[in-house]
Amino acid sequence: MKNLIILSLIIVSFSSCRTRVEPNHYGVLMENFGKNGKSDYTLQSGRVWDYGRSRQLFQVPAWEQRAGFETPMNLEAADKTAFTSLPSYSYFIKKERAVDVVFNNAQLAGDDFMKSLQDNVLETRIYDIVKDISRKYPTDTLMATGGNMRFENEVRVLVSAEFDKIGVELKTFTCPLTPTEKVKERIDTRNEVNTNISVLDQQISEQKKRNELAQLQRDYNKILSEGITPQLLQQQFIEKWDGKTPLYGNMPVTLFKQTQ
Repeated sequence: MKNLIILSLIIVSFSSCRTRVEPNHYGVLMENFGKNGKSDYTLQSGRVWDYGRSRQLFQVPAWEQRAGFETPMNLEAADKTAFTSLPSYSYFIKKERAVDVVFNNAQLAGDDFMKSLQDNVLETRIYDIVKDISRKYPTDTLMATGGNMRFENEVRVLVSAEFDKIGVELKTFTCPLTPTEKVKERIDTRNEVNTNISVLDQQISEQKKRNELAQLQRDYNKILSEGITPQLLQQQFIEKWDGKTPLYGNMPVTLFKQTQ
């Protein structure tokens, strides 16, 4: 009976030293403090023996993770204009790269491995890329129609490539740019000036059309006035008179002489 109790205690003790890999997670077990390099890291499933200080089981989520910067980034365009941005993104760890992700980042401090990965690795990469790309574009380009999208697409491509090196697949990424209040005022003033110029251009164009129409009317009137000559009047008289009907009143002199 005593031996049975001891055996039960041993079984319970051993069972308590096994951890189950959580559903929808990749389990990566580190052994021997990782002293032998990547060979000490293995992908696990089910219950895993992780007893002892030299062994640690990392639970890596297998579904899409959503994250974002908690404080805005301060950026500078090519012409030194200040902007801010608050990037957000989503990603997931590739199963075939889960061991690489844990092996390369197991030293991160904190109990939440994924949060530490985001704060110390992923967002550091994003920060550097966004900073570099923002310096390539002048303010006018960034604020023009489609300018922000062009900037964001270029950043997304580079971030995706950088994440892939780590073993992470980028799913979504946004990096909207927000100008400072001073820059907004400058942009608003410029837009107002452009609007006024556009209105003036339209008014000038309309006035030119009016002038052209007036000139055409003057030309037309001149043609009419020059065309009404004695000869024209005589011709019109001939066309309307049948040569027989008695004539009363004045008539073209030349015609009168011809009829005598």
